[in-house]
Amino acid sequence: MSEKYYYLGDCKNVIEDWWEVLQKNRGDRAILKRASCAEDVLLTPAFHTLWNRLPETRKKKPYLLDFGMVAALLARVKVNNSQTEKLFAMQLATPLEGKGKAPFSEMKFQQLIKSRSTDEFFIRMNRAIQMLNCKVNILSLADDILHWCKEFRHGKETKPLNRLAVQWAEQYYDAYREK
Repeated sequence: MSEKYYYLGDCKNVIEDWWEVLQKNRGDRAILKRASCAEDVLLTPAFHTLWNRLPETRKKKPYLLDFGMVAALLARVKVNNSQTEKLFAMQLATPLEGKGKAPFSEMKFQQLIKSRSTDEFFIRMNRAIQMLNCKVNILSLADDILHWCKEFRHGKETKPLNRLAVQWAEQYYDAYREK
């Protein structure tokens, strides 16, 4: 997994372009933000705009809910914080301006890692985005969501170093030590 956004693959530009358009369309963004779970998003025109722009290799039923969760959570992001080059888990441990502590506590971080259902993961990710003042690296966020969904659907990676929880822990605690 040497590539930075492994699970996004050929969808990076599509995600960025879709998110940029979404920022200009407050109505679609509001509809997506009102979704209480990823399944609700599948019924919205904004999601289908994203879905129809994805490469054909990704437009398969198993990915439908995954990209629904990506759309729902990206709609909550107000500022794409990709210029900082910090990955999502690192952002959770990096103090916000004027604050001395991590925006997402170790306890909340551990709960997020141990999410047992898509609804639980969705709620905790939503909370994480809010605690980052809705300023998130959207590509890192989307990649991590797709990684979590893959592990949820197919089981954890066989190699521990490729597991999302291990990668997040490494990123979170590296950033946590730096503060």
